Amino acid sequence: MSTPALLGLFMFLVVPFFMAVAMSFTDQRLLSPNETSWVGLRNYDRLLNVSGLVQEPVRDEAGQVVRDEDGQIDYPRLRTLLRSDPAMADYKLFTSWDLGEKRYIVLAKDPHFIQSFINTLLFVLLVVPLQCGLALALALLINRQLRGIFLFRTVFFSPVVTSIVVVSIVWSFLYHKDLGLFNHYLQAMSFGLIGPIDWLGDPDWAMPSIVIMSAWQAAGVQMLIFLAGLQGISQDLYEAADLDGAGAWSKFWHITLPGLRNTVVFVVISTTIQAFGLFTQVDVMTQGGPQGSTSTVMYHAVTKGFREQDIAYGSAISVIFFLVILGIALFQKRLFDSKGDK
Repeated sequence: MSTPALLGLFMFLVVPFFMAVAMSFTDQRLLSPNETSWVGLRNYDRLLNVSGLVQEPVRDEAGQVVRDEDGQIDYPRLRTLLRSDPAMADYKLFTSWDLGEKRYIVLAKDPHFIQSFINTLLFVLLVVPLQCGLALALALLINRQLRGIFLFRTVFFSPVVTSIVVVSIVWSFLYHKDLGLFNHYLQAMSFGLIGPIDWLGDPDWAMPSIVIMSAWQAAGVQMLIFLAGLQGISQDLYEAADLDGAGAWSKFWHITLPGLRNTVVFVVISTTIQAFGLFTQVDVMTQGGPQGSTSTVMYHAVTKGFREQDIAYGSAISVIFFLVILGIALFQKRLFDSKGDK
C-alpha cells in the first residue's frame, strides 16, 4: 500500500538529490552547446572559500599616515591588491572594519552566498520562536470551550490554505511606504510622530517584515498540531491542580508544557526545516534586496542555477545547504533528547 508514496519520494526526492550531487562536480550549464566536463571540487571551492587580509595605511615619504579630505585614513585600493596576487584574483570583498591604523578585510569567492547564509540563519532565529509561540498561544485560545470557537479555528487557519504568492503580494501592498495600511495606522496611532517606514526598502526593516508575514501565514499548521497535543493531555491533571490551588501559570508550566514536550520537539524541528527553505516571500516581495539584506540560500541557489543557468553551481549550493539543515535538525533532536533525559 505504501509503494506509490515511496515510489514518488524516490523519483522526485532521492533521484534528483543524487543527480544534484553528481552535477555539482561538473561545469554543466542549464542550456549550453558546450560539452559538460568534470571539474572536481571547483564549485565547492568557489562556494566555501573564505580568506582574510590586513591592510596597512598609505604613508608619505616621512612615514606619516595619509588621510583624505574628511580626515579618514587612506588605504591602498583593494582591487589593485587582489589583481596583483594571482592566488587572490577570484576573491571579492565581503566585509571590512578598521581597528587602529589597520583595516581588516574578509574576502570570499562568493560573498553573496555567505551573506545569503547569514540572512537565512537570521530569518530562522527570528521566525521559529515567533511562529511557534504564536501557534501555541492560538492553540491555547481555541482549546477553550467558548461560543463560536469553530469560527475562530477557521479564521486562524485560513492563511495557511491561501497561496503564499497571493499572501506575499497582499502584504507588499500593506507594507507600501506611502499607501500601505500599516504606515497609515502607525502614523494615526502616533499622531504623526512615527513613520512612514520603508518596510521593504530599508535593509534594517526588510527581513523583520518578511519574518512577521511568514509567522502570521504559517502559524495555523503548528496551531493545529499544538491543539492535538493539548487535547491529548488528561483533564484529570488539571482538576487535581485546581484542588491543590494551582494558578493558571503554574498549570501551564507544570502540566501543559511537559505534556506537550514531544509536540514541541516536532513543531520546532519541522518549523526550522521549513524556515530554511525561505524563497517565495523573498522572490515576490524584495527579490533579495535591498542591498542583499533578504537574499537567502534558496534564493541564491535558484538565481545561480536557473536564472543565470549555472546549474552545476546551483547544485553545489543545494548539496551544502542540505547537509547544513540535516546537521541542525540532528543537533536539535539530540538537544531536546538530552533535556528530556534530565
